[in-house]
Amino acid sequence: MRRAVRGINIAGPGNAKPPVASAGMYQLDIVLKKGHNLAIRDRGGTSDPYVKFKMSGKEVFRSKTIHKNLNPIWEEKVSLLVDTLREPLYVKVFDYDFGLQDDFMGSAYLYLESLEQKRTLDVTLDLRDPRYTDHNLGTLDLAVTLTPKGEEFREAQQQQQNVRLAEHRKSQLWRGIVSISLIEGRNFTAMDTNGLSDPYVKFRLDHQKYKSKTMPKTLNPQWREQFDFHLYEENGGVLEITVWDKDAGKRDDFIGRSTLQLSGLSKEQTHKLELPLEEDKGTLVLLVTLTASAAVSIADLSVNSLDDPTERQQILRRYSFLRSFRHLKDVGTVQVKVIGAEGLMAADVTGKSDPFCVLELSNDRLQTHTVYKNLSPEWNKVFTFNVSDIHAVLEVSVYDEDRDRSADFLGKVAIPLLRIQNGERKAYALKNKELTGPTKGVIFLETDVIFNTIKAGLRTLVPIEQKYIEDEPKVSKQLLQQNFNRLKRCILVLINVGYYANSCLEWESPQRSISAFLLFLLVVWNFELYMIPLSLLFLLAWNYFLIASGKDTGLGDVQALEDLFQDEDEEEDDKDSERKGFMNKLYAIQDVCISVQSALDEVASYGERIKNTFNWTVPFLSWLAITALFVGTLVIYFIPLRYIVLVWGVNKFTKKLRDPYTIDNNELLDFLSRVPSDVQVVQYQELKLDPGSSPNKRKKNYPG
Repeated sequence: MRRAVRGINIAGPGNAKPPVASAGMYQLDIVLKKGHNLAIRDRGGTSDPYVKFKMSGKEVFRSKTIHKNLNPIWEEKVSLLVDTLREPLYVKVFDYDFGLQDDFMGSAYLYLESLEQKRTLDVTLDLRDPRYTDHNLGTLDLAVTLTPKGEEFREAQQQQQNVRLAEHRKSQLWRGIVSISLIEGRNFTAMDTNGLSDPYVKFRLDHQKYKSKTMPKTLNPQWREQFDFHLYEENGGVLEITVWDKDAGKRDDFIGRSTLQLSGLSKEQTHKLELPLEEDKGTLVLLVTLTASAAVSIADLSVNSLDDPTERQQILRRYSFLRSFRHLKDVGTVQVKVIGAEGLMAADVTGKSDPFCVLELSNDRLQTHTVYKNLSPEWNKVFTFNVSDIHAVLEVSVYDEDRDRSADFLGKVAIPLLRIQNGERKAYALKNKELTGPTKGVIFLETDVIFNTIKAGLRTLVPIEQKYIEDEPKVSKQLLQQNFNRLKRCILVLINVGYYANSCLEWESPQRSISAFLLFLLVVWNFELYMIPLSLLFLLAWNYFLIASGKDTGLGDVQALEDLFQDEDEEEDDKDSERKGFMNKLYAIQDVCISVQSALDEVASYGERIKNTFNWTVPFLSWLAITALFVGTLVIYFIPLRYIVLVWGVNKFTKKLRDPYTIDNNELLDFLSRVPSDVQVVQYQELKLDPGSSPNKRKKNYPG
């Protein structure tokens, strides 16, 4: 027998609830059927609706999105485990907007106490907006069944949870790479009063997002940008593309949308695509390449491919010197054993935590299972990542799982791949989110990296991979001051060099002035162009011998530490300033401040990176610089300058003819982007551990 029930919308003084039912364990089966006359939220007179179910403030279900439809049909089923009937089911409908905040389309409450048990009921929910209760936002049709369950149901539910966890892990593993080159746009619709637009493009594939740079005042933009997405499904999935017009101070205008079904593209082949935007709003030109690749993986500690001699030999052969020019993006592989942790912070009121561990390498993100009610968890998991850039940093974060809220942060470590000692089991002291200071707890890891040196060197000279998800820059008085101080130190170095040279001319020290004068005559009389890279070679060699002899090369990290480890009093001053209205005044020029802050950081970072190249902060990069300078010295010495300039000019002038879709890059800047700045040097430093945290002493607890 089926009975229609009218859903109660918004609880209020006039809506009395039925009597409270007794608490117990229930299964709530819901069929989300369809919607009628839903609210219009898009310019075209339609919406892209989807539905969320929430209980006790926690989202328990989200439907698929039905595009361009005010009478959508879902026919989706969901089964929920309900501890008490006192909490109503909160139903909310939204209009999906790619890249923007989704628009609210109405909500309703379904009071579980009003449902008849062990019987399927048809329910119609009237959608309302709590702010405008007189607005009719349409209805939702559901079929609801409430069934009481016992202990055997709890076990079945736990088994279903384990299956979902296994599916979640499976969804984390990627099976290929899609490389996208955004070339140009043609005949875009004008969105500004001047008859032009300031277009940029947003891409989305599953949870991965990319936003292009903005091209000002044009309807035929030329981007020449390249980026990679990971493929998590065998069929490739759907790439969503939207084009927007940048509007300073207002909400950006939507130009058009297009989608690309990746399953229709053959792999290991570059496809030139001209994708029309919907409603003839213009055309996008892309180059798309699908590449099959070994997926990142998760396994138990007992399953370890690098410990198997046969598999290890296969991996070593894959990245051997003889295969240096095959699959240049496949630089190497890294295996991380997450053994366990000790002394973590207590995040729950019970004095315990529910810790799990998240590993991130560039845009790869994997996580362990959760160990409940434990401050010294053992995960014993092995994670394998493909390496496309040997200068990437492995970030390992520990979180506390929380059912009703987002996970609480417990600690983090950052490990550059080039610093990893293969096979060494280490204890790492956890740091705060900014990696500038310690937090409570120690994590035990064992890592192995295998890579091809030639590929790693070649990949150093191409643009660094950008992260899909990055924090939005914010105005910070403290960060602005820090970046200013960093830039000031770089400028002071140049000023001190100028003072030193001037002191030689002023004969403040006759011995020094005579030596400088003789050196000046010797260099000018015998100067050749090849001496420029040769002198840089001598500087690198000099610092190498200083480091080998144990002398300080003046990295300047102490000052960076002083900048990063600010006193709490200074942080309080920032808060006081906010309370006094400082940030409110600053908000009016927030964009300008962010630009200045970023510019200071960029200039200071490049100055520090040049210094750190010559100071052997990353030996791999310094050796690479030596190789390049040595080759440059030989070329300039044996080949006349006019021929070098001629070859360079011919290459530049004919590049567009040889490859119309080539993406320009600056090899020197790409190289420097891999060298850590002083701030990053401090962030990647390991904190000192107590002797009791030695991994050797804990070996009995964490089997190898």
